[in-house]
Formats: sequence, C-alpha cells, structure tokens
Amino acid sequence: MSKLFIESLDGRGKRVLVRVDFNVPLDKSGEITDDRRIRESLPTIQWLMDHGARTILMSHLGRPDGKYVPELSLKPVAERLGKLLRKEVPLAPDCVGPQVQAMLQGLGDGDVLLLENLRFHPEEEANEPRFAGALASLGEIYVNDAFGTAHRAHASTEGAPRRLKIRAAGYLMKKELDYLGQALEHPKRPFVAVVGGAKISTKMKVIEALLKKVDTLILGGGMAYTFFKAMEREVGKSLLELDKVPLAKRILEETTKGIGAKLLLPIDCVAADKFDNNADRRTVDTDKMPADRQCLDIGPKTIELFSKAITKAKTVVWNGPMGVFEMPNFSAGTRAIAQALASATRGGAITIVGGGDSAAAIAQAGLEDQVTHVSTGGGASLEFLEGKPLPGVEVLCDA
Repeated sequence: MSKLFIESLDGRGKRVLVRVDFNVPLDKSGEITDDRRIRESLPTIQWLMDHGARTILMSHLGRPDGKYVPELSLKPVAERLGKLLRKEVPLAPDCVGPQVQAMLQGLGDGDVLLLENLRFHPEEEANEPRFAGALASLGEIYVNDAFGTAHRAHASTEGAPRRLKIRAAGYLMKKELDYLGQALEHPKRPFVAVVGGAKISTKMKVIEALLKKVDTLILGGGMAYTFFKAMEREVGKSLLELDKVPLAKRILEETTKGIGAKLLLPIDCVAADKFDNNADRRTVDTDKMPADRQCLDIGPKTIELFSKAITKAKTVVWNGPMGVFEMPNFSAGTRAIAQALASATRGGAITIVGGGDSAAAIAQAGLEDQVTHVSTGGGASLEFLEGKPLPGVEVLCDA
C-alpha cells in the first residue's frame, strides 16, 4: 500500500484523531445487533493504546439529518467498545466544542475517548470549513480506519485531515486497500467477478470497468433482465430499467466480438406470480419467460453454471445478490454463490466480498469466515472497483 501506515507513527503522548466506522445496526430497544464494524477497528485502537497514544475516535451512526436524535447516540457503541477493550471508553456529549476540549485535558497516555455522532451536525456531510477546523483542533495526528466512508468527502474524512500534517491509514483501511488493490491490479487468474443486485444503473460503471480487467463476468439479480430486454427477450414483470437497454445492448455487442471479458448471464430463473415470499413459483428457462411472471432468483442450471466458473477461479470479487435473498424462498441462488466462494477459497483462491448486501448474504449463510475478505464498505468498494479515487484515501500522506 502506498499510503502512510499507522505502524510508522510515533503517537506516544500525542492526541491521535481516528475516523472509524461505527455505523452499526441497532434494534428498537437500542441494542447493537451486529458489532462486526466495532471489532474490525480493534487492531488500530489497540495498537494506539499499546503505544501510549491519546486516542480520540469519531464516527457517524445512521441518518440523523444534521440534528440531535437520542436514538442515534453512540452511547451503546461506547459501552460495547469498552467491553471489547476491557477498558472504560467515555462518550463525549458532542464531537466539537468546549466540553469536548475539557475532556481532552483529562485524557492520559493509552486512554480512549469516543466523540458523539458526527452527523448530529449538518456541517459534517457538507464538509464545512469551520467545523472541519474544529475537528482537526482536537488532534495532532490523523488516522483513517473507516473504509466504508472513504468515498465521501466529509469534514471527518477530508476537511479535518487536510489541516493536520500527519495523516495515516489504520489496519482495517490497509487491509481493504491491499485486498481490493491486489485483486484489481495483480490478480491471480482466472479472475472472475460476480455482480448482482436490483439495478444496472447503480453498477453500470463497475460492470464497464470490470469487463476490461476480469476473465469472466457473471451477472445476476434484477439487473440481468435489462440485458435480456436488450436481447429482445420476454422479461415478464421482472425488474427492468428501460433507459439502460441501449447501454446493455452495447456491452452485449462488445462481448460477442470478443472485446473484454466472457459474460455469463442466467440461463434459468425462479419465476413468481407476485413479489411475495409465499408466491406461486416455478423454474423456467430465461428464454421462455412467461409474460405474467417475474424472476426473483436464479434457477438450478444457472447455479451450476455460475458455481463452476467461480470454483475454477483463482481470484473472485462478488458484489450484489442473485435474487431477493431477504425472502427465504428466493435466497437459494445467493446462498449458492456464497458456498461457491467458500469452495474456491478452500481451493486456494483469493475471494473478496464487496460489502453491502453481499456482506449481509455471506453472514446469513454463516460463511463470512470461509472467504478471504469481506469488505466493510458497500459504496466505497463499488467506487474502488470502478477505479474512482476515494477522497478519504487520497487525503492520506504517501508512505
């Protein structure tokens, strides 16, 4: 990785301002239902504690839209983090202001302080200069360990670090950049990308970028039906983005001419009479789609086709489910992709799951420990795969 890394720092006795991603899911009673994002930040926090830094953590939680929302306080996060570190982690009443400055005076070497939700201030997402300056004044060194927010130029990810001389990547940031960077720049081949999800519009640039890099591109989920429409096939009531049909047509023409990767599309699907878990469903070939049905998952022949390509690969990147995996009756395709990735990993492949729904799906299948890396950043990993510069990474010092 070409960015300054935390292990190169001398943080002893210094205030180190760390952007983490503690945007964890909470239930109605305010309990954390999945603390993976907190656990992923522990190596960075522990290293700073062990090296005598005075660690100031900052994060957002949810979408409070720039106002104080008690249910989105980071209080449960401070408590969970304290248990994981076996050390009390006080929560500041705000992320800027005199009370926060006063708490910093009592911070000793090896201590950790968590600031309150950044997004209680509209200035955070607006990257407002005075707010960014107020955040920067809290620290002497900046560390970003929040890959999930690195694609956003917010005050905590871009504005504040610009005002500090030393800006480094934490362990999680390094891990994300190493795995994704290695996959894109120096992949072991065959290199297979699996792209799914509902809309082609959100992944069009990723598809175009990957077609130039991978050996095989597998497309599933709702977006496949825009391609079938471009092939002038019946798609029934399946999800469709009509305005993207010309784009899909161009990609199909290029791949048939041998430009870019081999493209694999579903050959059968599970067609339902309505969008409901208990809908009447039948498996049909994708070139024989009934006009009154919608496809909500890939079928068994497609599972076999996709799984074979994945298990033969040496590098696999997966982003997006194969169907409506939240409904148990339409989750088999997505689960099968997760199993194929686990199988490829056992065979020595590097397998990377690109955050968001794919991360949720692999966790649901209980296979997150059986792939090489599960990214913590949905949007960030997508933009990285597109080849876009990430503001939260660009601002860090070069190694």
